[in-house]
Amino acid sequence: MFTGIVREKGRVVSAELNGDGDSLTVRIAAPLTAAQTGLGDSVAVAGCCLTAVASGNGELVFDTVPETLARTTLSELVEGAEVNLEGALRAGDPLGGHYVQGHVDGIGRVRSFEREGDGARLWLDVPPELQHYCVEKGSLTVDGVSLTVAAVDDEGVGIALVPHTLGETTLSALGPGDPVNLEADVLAKYLERLAQR
Repeated sequence: MFTGIVREKGRVVSAELNGDGDSLTVRIAAPLTAAQTGLGDSVAVAGCCLTAVASGNGELVFDTVPETLARTTLSELVEGAEVNLEGALRAGDPLGGHYVQGHVDGIGRVRSFEREGDGARLWLDVPPELQHYCVEKGSLTVDGVSLTVAAVDDEGVGIALVPHTLGETTLSALGPGDPVNLEADVLAKYLERLAQR
């Protein structure tokens, strides 16, 4: 379980395809997160819950499987890329964002990114199967960042980004057409399932 509050921006040291190219081993330089992560611990990497298979010397190593690569943007990672990181929530930690599982529901695309004073307005095109989870003032996780939806249209959502978010996450580097990992609010998904019954 995570909260969508990014604790560190990590840098991809390597992202190597394994075997016949259906899995990936990622090494990330992240001194703060590595110091708090042990073997087998969960870390949200760009919003994807991954298990650390090695940790030391300020770096973390993760293995991915075909399911992860098919549903997320991780297959597009390249050396030098920055990724948002958050260690798993521990008992007693403040819940600063919203309930985030690190289970990516789909990939969105940046429609536009425009500066508004010290902040910015981000518009995302959201896959049709996720649009009904997006409500004004509701929560949406974008590349591991807990965000509040400011506006909704027929194709996606608008999000107002505050200066702190721009400075502490990778979202400030987004441009039109860029893919992002999306996770809908898990409470909305459970409510929908219960209502269907």
